[in-house]
Amino acid sequence: MSKRDYYDVLGVSKGASADEIKKGFRKKAKELHPDRNKDNPDSEAQFKEANEAYDVLRDADKKAAYDRFGHAAFENGMGGGGRPGGGFGGQGDFSSAFSDVFDDLFGDFMGGQRGGAGGGRRAARGSDLRYNLRVTLEEAFSGLQKTITVPAAVACSACDGSGAEGGVEPTTCPTCSGMGKVRAQQGFFTVERSCPTCNGLGQIIKNPCKSCGGAGRVEKERALSVNIPAGVETGTRIRLAGEGEAGMRGGPPGDLYIFVEVSDHKLFERDSVNLYCRVPVSMGKAALGGSIEVPTIDGGRGRVQIPAGSQSGRQMRLRGKGMPALRGGGVGDMFIELAVETPVNLTSRQKELLREFDDLGEDNHPESKSFFSSVKSFWDGMKG
Repeated sequence: MSKRDYYDVLGVSKGASADEIKKGFRKKAKELHPDRNKDNPDSEAQFKEANEAYDVLRDADKKAAYDRFGHAAFENGMGGGGRPGGGFGGQGDFSSAFSDVFDDLFGDFMGGQRGGAGGGRRAARGSDLRYNLRVTLEEAFSGLQKTITVPAAVACSACDGSGAEGGVEPTTCPTCSGMGKVRAQQGFFTVERSCPTCNGLGQIIKNPCKSCGGAGRVEKERALSVNIPAGVETGTRIRLAGEGEAGMRGGPPGDLYIFVEVSDHKLFERDSVNLYCRVPVSMGKAALGGSIEVPTIDGGRGRVQIPAGSQSGRQMRLRGKGMPALRGGGVGDMFIELAVETPVNLTSRQKELLREFDDLGEDNHPESKSFFSSVKSFWDGMKG
């Protein structure tokens, strides 16, 4: 079967620039790589074809020979520019062509730490930190500015974070040329590993800083002022960019994440933006009706009108007396649940009055009257 035109293989025109050819191969390599097309048995052959085409077109001499003679330029032992020994043999030079765009294709999977060729490896970013902060329900209602103390690794002041004594810049690792990775050919694939000389940092320090031991950072406690917005609830996460641990040897710092926990309240229970409060009410007040005062989360007091004949468990609402929404959207409500209290430690006069009330109040308890009538009928039937 005749070979396809190399320009068609890469999806570029014959007048394409070197940059356009590279972009074309990068696109095809991502699309056809066998690891991404395990269900396609033809992907490996197509990937090799794209690699073969790119190996020719990226080289100026080979490209000129191909433009002039086509595929015949690389048959019968003729290489690019008519040089002997440059033929492909139909296989292509995988390591030379694919490695040219290896960083572009898989840089993100290798940690995104590598710079351009010869540009060196960027210093590693510092770790993110977590801080658990407990606040009261009143603080969650009003919001507050709070100072916290965070133990973290900070940049070493003695070496300005470089890790080298006297602030001297680290030197490029001779083993990996500053890339932080070394490559090894294993059959069809090129495998990358962290450089054993610099431990993947791309740089070595000949004279480490005595204060930090070459790490470029030291452990220290920092005081930070944190703004806690009104309406936070348990699980709210606040991010402070750049307040995490310092990076190794001058690398960028990580972030600090503050996780809020709102303490339980002795009076109020919270459900999203609404508050619930159980309020004791005397038996007389529940029977006759009237108004009572209840505390509110803002420190004030609200007045609630109780209808006559209210029972335990009845709920009433105070609108706008709940918690503020975290990101705007108004304020919740406060729900009051009545708990009718039975009087205790009665005086003789109070007992007398309650007995009189009970004797006169059968008509006020139709359910009780019906119950006792049913019991009497039951026993009368048993006697009969």
